Amino acid sequence: MGGVSETVNVRRVGVIGVGEIGRAIVTGLCEGAGEPLEVFLSPRGARTAAELSGRYDNVRVCAGNQEVVDRSELVIIAVRPRDRHEALAGLRVDDGTVVVNLMAGVGDDELRGILGTGAPLVRAIPLPAVRERDSVTVTCPAHPAVEALFARLGGTLPVGDEAAFNVFSALTGTLTTHFGYLAALTSWAVGHGVPAEVASRYVRGLFQGVGRALGDESRSLQQLAADHETPNGSNERVRTTWFSPANSAALDRVLDDLLADLARPAPQLGDGPEDRQGQAADG
Repeated sequence: MGGVSETVNVRRVGVIGVGEIGRAIVTGLCEGAGEPLEVFLSPRGARTAAELSGRYDNVRVCAGNQEVVDRSELVIIAVRPRDRHEALAGLRVDDGTVVVNLMAGVGDDELRGILGTGAPLVRAIPLPAVRERDSVTVTCPAHPAVEALFARLGGTLPVGDEAAFNVFSALTGTLTTHFGYLAALTSWAVGHGVPAEVASRYVRGLFQGVGRALGDESRSLQQLAADHETPNGSNERVRTTWFSPANSAALDRVLDDLLADLARPAPQLGDGPEDRQGQAADG
């Protein structure tokens, strides 16, 4: 087995759980600048793993999860939380191997108990945009090898403890709500006679512009809102009507409930927090 301890220059990366996030990570690593890494994939999620290994010369599908671990200096675990015991049972992980845990609601203490290892464990929340190397990944705790890896994919935002990490994990759970909001706007326009493809194109373009504005970190979010509306104008009217105290309180309650769930042990069967976060994975 190869161990890295505190070494930054990881050259061999394994991925156990090749679902949507696993695919995005592999794509980002393989299509980015710099010397290609060797990437080893678990055999489950066979279609995606085969597709990636066929596309990239530096990607290989292993016979089993143990082979992924044995060949890798850093292992990313991206299985669904409810599948964690089945996928990880019996794995032998060298103490020098860095383990990156993407399983929502599965803390380091529980994962260490499952793996029975003294290896460094780092939790992370990569988003699909790592595919384009355009997304900051929250990590806990900071680790030089993990920071170097995600620097290739857009950078890292290390946080100090798992309580803070869970707050960011809950925020991630709002991602698909944004898409739902845009879909609702499109449906409203269609209901008023606008062709669906025209309404969709306009709404997409409208909010792509908003995304570019978010890149200006010199202005607070409150300032961005103010800069995009006229006093007593249409934007102010919709914002203040929609974000009433009652709706704001309802959003707070949803996030508080999700945060409480994320602080509990993840379920072994049935629906898990990863589904609420939109972090598609496959064991």
